[in-house]
Amino acid sequence: MNPISKLSMALCAASACHAAEIAPAQPGGKLPGSPAIQLVKVADGLVDPIHVASANDGSGRLFVCERPGLVRIVKDGKLLEKPFLDLKDKTLSSFLEEGLFCITFHPKFKENGLFYVSYSDLWFNGATLLTQYKVSEKNPDKADMDSAKVIMQIDFPYCNHHGGKMAFGPDGYLYVGVGDGGWEGDVLSAGQDLNLLLGKMLRIDVDHSTPDRAYSIPKDNPFITPLQQMTLFGVTEKQFSQIHPKARPEIWAYGIRNPWTFSFDRKTGDLFIADIGQNHWEEIDHQPAASKGGENYGWKFMCGSHTFPIEDDKTNPRLGVLPIAEYSHVDQGNCVIGLGIYRGKDFPSLEGMYFAADWGSGKVWGMKKDEAGKWQMQELLDLDTPLRPTSGGEDEEGNIYLTHASANYGGPVDPYTGERGALWKLVAADKVPAGAVKAPLQAK
Repeated sequence: MNPISKLSMALCAASACHAAEIAPAQPGGKLPGSPAIQLVKVADGLVDPIHVASANDGSGRLFVCERPGLVRIVKDGKLLEKPFLDLKDKTLSSFLEEGLFCITFHPKFKENGLFYVSYSDLWFNGATLLTQYKVSEKNPDKADMDSAKVIMQIDFPYCNHHGGKMAFGPDGYLYVGVGDGGWEGDVLSAGQDLNLLLGKMLRIDVDHSTPDRAYSIPKDNPFITPLQQMTLFGVTEKQFSQIHPKARPEIWAYGIRNPWTFSFDRKTGDLFIADIGQNHWEEIDHQPAASKGGENYGWKFMCGSHTFPIEDDKTNPRLGVLPIAEYSHVDQGNCVIGLGIYRGKDFPSLEGMYFAADWGSGKVWGMKKDEAGKWQMQELLDLDTPLRPTSGGEDEEGNIYLTHASANYGGPVDPYTGERGALWKLVAADKVPAGAVKAPLQAK
């Protein structure tokens, strides 16, 4: 099969007919087993915590990113005073959507000590730097600052919609969520522009490099156009429409507005992307583990299952893969936050459930397919007093955590003068540990 036909088939398979897809789930559904949850506090006193991760090295440690540029360690249930990593002198964090975004650990961290952080760099005008570090050989609770190696630099024209989340997939490659570049309404039309990294999910190989990159491109990424002789005849229009010689080969999926959080299901390999919406709808996208990549999730033509701009909903084109869930800004919130998929052993009632929350409302939903194979989205917790979910994460045992920060939106405000944030653990409501501090939430 020639390269053109191969690429065309891959893209056609990834972009299923929009009209044939099932409408996204919305809050109000019913989950199997009627699960109930609660949040219990793990640590507080954190400054704008916006991410939590595990090293999966058997230590039980949790690593929390503070937006101004510190990575803190929660060890044996206590927040260590000294940071694991200090990038405050390099991090631009004057606006809420800038700062230290994420930390993720190499699948072989226990052997090689490598980990990766993403942050908006002060000296490069807020560009997102993906940087590799190594843990100190003398102190496992300290990073080796001299080991820094920049893997990728992504420049941004505006101070919002950077995305910034990273995670290693089950295939061992590093996936990176990148926002559409900022302002509002995707003024750059980046979501659909395959020549740009903005508005995309990227997939790179950090274990190998090339002369011009500190990483390599997986050979089965969907937008690699091999060098070839030009053929004018005997090629269908459909095949020609799928040739993208200038497409960035790092791209795994596109049509995404701001993938602030995303998670892999450690059991199935499925990918869940919580894509923050525009003015009316939030969405959660799903990519099955069997996907070959190349999905178009619709932005900026679509926001959820609705066209953008919404005023022209009846006449706008409809395209892309519909999300599995969506919710309205009218009464549900304004900023979707993915927490992860529960695969722990302590709470069987939560097994296989995907959890999402909202920064604006503090609501927490559970999602799972029913017996008919249809996604259900049920509200499990609602705020009683303010709590602002900023991100989620998992420990080595598969438990789900939530970071909370009331951070002032818009800035600039010194985060060290504001209210401190906290780290919370999601548990089954009937298994709250004795003496635990529970979140001020109303069970539904």
